[in-house]
Amino acid sequence: MEREYNPQAVEQAAQARWEAEDAFAVDEDPEREKFYCLSMFPYPSGRLHMGHVRNYTIGDVIARYQRMEGKNVLQPMGWDAFGLPAENAAIKHGTSPARWTRENIEEMRVQLKRLGFGYDWNRELATCDPEYYKWEQWLFVRLLKEGLAYRKQAAVNWCPNDQTVLANEQVVEGLCWRCDTPVERREIDQWFLRITDYADELLDELDNLPGWPDEVRAMQRNWIGRSEGVEVRFDVEAGDRALSVFTTRPDTLMGVTYVAVAPEHPLAQNAAERDGDVAAFVERMRHRSTAEGDLEAQEKEGIPTGDYVLHPITGERLPVYAANFVLMEYGEGAVMAVPGHDQRDFEFAGKYGIDIRVVITPEDEELEPSGMEEAFTEPGVLKNSGEFDGLDSARAFEAIADKLAALGKGERRVNYRLRDWGVSRQRYWGAPIPVVHCDSCGAVPVPEEDLPVVLPELELHEAGSPLKQTPEFHETACPECGGAAVRETDTFDTFMESSWYFARYACPDSEQAMVDGRAHYWLPVDQYVGGVEHAVLHLLYARFFNKLMRDAGLLENDEPFSRLLTQGMVLKEGAKMSKSKGNVVDPQEMIDRFGADTVRLFILFAAPPDQALEWHEEGVQGMHRFLHRLWRLVAGFAEAGPAPALPAELPEEAVELRHQVHQLVQRASQDVRERYHFNTAVAAAMEITNALGKQAENGDPAMRAVVGEGLGAVVRLLAPMTPHIASALWQGLGGEGAVERAAWPEADPVALERDTVQLVVQVNGKNRAQIQVPADAGEETIREQALANERIRELVGETPVRKVIVVPDKLVNVVAK
Repeated sequence: MEREYNPQAVEQAAQARWEAEDAFAVDEDPEREKFYCLSMFPYPSGRLHMGHVRNYTIGDVIARYQRMEGKNVLQPMGWDAFGLPAENAAIKHGTSPARWTRENIEEMRVQLKRLGFGYDWNRELATCDPEYYKWEQWLFVRLLKEGLAYRKQAAVNWCPNDQTVLANEQVVEGLCWRCDTPVERREIDQWFLRITDYADELLDELDNLPGWPDEVRAMQRNWIGRSEGVEVRFDVEAGDRALSVFTTRPDTLMGVTYVAVAPEHPLAQNAAERDGDVAAFVERMRHRSTAEGDLEAQEKEGIPTGDYVLHPITGERLPVYAANFVLMEYGEGAVMAVPGHDQRDFEFAGKYGIDIRVVITPEDEELEPSGMEEAFTEPGVLKNSGEFDGLDSARAFEAIADKLAALGKGERRVNYRLRDWGVSRQRYWGAPIPVVHCDSCGAVPVPEEDLPVVLPELELHEAGSPLKQTPEFHETACPECGGAAVRETDTFDTFMESSWYFARYACPDSEQAMVDGRAHYWLPVDQYVGGVEHAVLHLLYARFFNKLMRDAGLLENDEPFSRLLTQGMVLKEGAKMSKSKGNVVDPQEMIDRFGADTVRLFILFAAPPDQALEWHEEGVQGMHRFLHRLWRLVAGFAEAGPAPALPAELPEEAVELRHQVHQLVQRASQDVRERYHFNTAVAAAMEITNALGKQAENGDPAMRAVVGEGLGAVVRLLAPMTPHIASALWQGLGGEGAVERAAWPEADPVALERDTVQLVVQVNGKNRAQIQVPADAGEETIREQALANERIRELVGETPVRKVIVVPDKLVNVVAK
């Protein structure tokens, strides 16, 4: 092998071999243990960023490691290809989103291959392919027939610039997250999936996912938001309707002093028609942010509607306010307000001079509204509550619930924060929703035999979907009556495509079904890797889709991902990389300068996978120098010929080196196997390399045998992390076959055994000496040897020794004062 390391040549050679051999292609093998390793697939924006590189490097290391452990490893890659950015780019460049997306895919595929990721490219898919989205259309038709998909009018966030619906999370301080246009609230027809039918299962099965980070499971629990309470009905004074509100604190019912409704609520809308001030407020609220964080932080605002409701127990008249903190999509768009015992209601009441009534007090304390600086929100004892006075909150919950039920004014209910998933988007670049609208038959699903409904390839020149202006797409015949009809021109939310791609990878060429029996072998995914920003919506929808597919008889597993790793962000100068901050590092530039292996190694060494990584080029250069040093060490060793076999007896110096190597191999293996702490595994490989380097020119056959064994271990330790250089070094050492198919190094128990152990001796916590003791020495023997050490005797002198602490295999601390 060459004496000097040339990253570009080494990497090109390895990649050419992998491609020629189709090295990472796999098939189902029931005789072997499978391992499905999946990283969240990218949106084809055209260029990889460092977040991508970190995500895919971590996934690739896990997959390569598991392959070296002898498992049948599937690691696929594809493209989350639909979405609004492609439309905006197409408008900007005067092209079609399809062409822009395909060109980006080609460029990003080259970049991924350049980084040496071991993907089975035979399974590549793009969600914009009709062969892919045909099957989610098929599932949607099935769900529509089963009542799990439906259409209704709903209040939505609308971006007038991008001409589409936005999720609450896509509205930042009242502005569209993409274009900063003020967002409006609109009522439009939307298609929904009944994810709420699966709320209990989605919640309960979080307990069956011990391989997920606790924070992610907590986020999902909070999003689903199961709560037990009472639905209370307040009769509207004028008219024959009632306002239904859900509360988890019926014990506070006697403290209600007003009711608040969403600006979109019919009572607020009716009030707006007769009152200009209410109309102005409602109009202004159309542009408010409905994201949860914004709702919590914003100043509470409202206006009286002029309507009143009647308290369900006392009959008291209570004013109705339209308020900015109430959302139409939560419950029925109305809440009962108890200012004395809810902080939000307290602030609102104080601002608008509404009565504050105390009906819950601590057991040994009286509260007066005039002296309260904040609401009392804890459970307590009821007062000012008529027949319920003296009850504690728990008993009052039951008593008031029973009273409401007897009066026909309420009943116990389990409520969820989770709402059905709105899957309609008024955009072009997405999968068409397979429905035809007929004046006679209504909304009719497209027959399965007519799927897919193919999205026509169109050029875009302005925001908004051109499908309504494309007669050859939207003009059609009704599948039921044969009369003139129009196709649905909304397209699916792109979360639809990313919610089942993991299953399609198992059988991407299946033409007769969404998935086939091969999915039973591969699923669930054994290790999923991706950013924590997807911890709620994507993961929740993927779990939901898995259950839909299971209930359709397509899958056998209940959950899609057994183990989840959420990698930390890549930072530079303490901030997330972004063009606006001017702190972006181009991965391609780094690869061209240092090689892919150096970039991979720095990413793995700089921080554990789940923590933020601070990018600094000095660290990259350090990894580059290490790889050059390792190359020179192996090249120099290989020049002298193959390493001899280990003799039965080794000199003491060789025994010590072999012990050090195998101890570090053991530590690295534990860190990789148990925690994916690749940073400490890299550190172990560097430490082994340094130790071997000191003996590299030792001509003693026994020592040369130990060095050769150690170099083989280092190369295999690094093979998942720096696969290109490992491939070349393995060949240089005369390794059998390809290094990616070699076995992961295991520590030799014999090498780990030692006749003696070296311990540090401390005096009052400071390192002062070292002693050699028999490996099986007891604590008393160790204490005696430590105190007998000449250096320790000098330091302690006549000072009384209070105690001697022995930490097995590590140190002895002599406490003398």
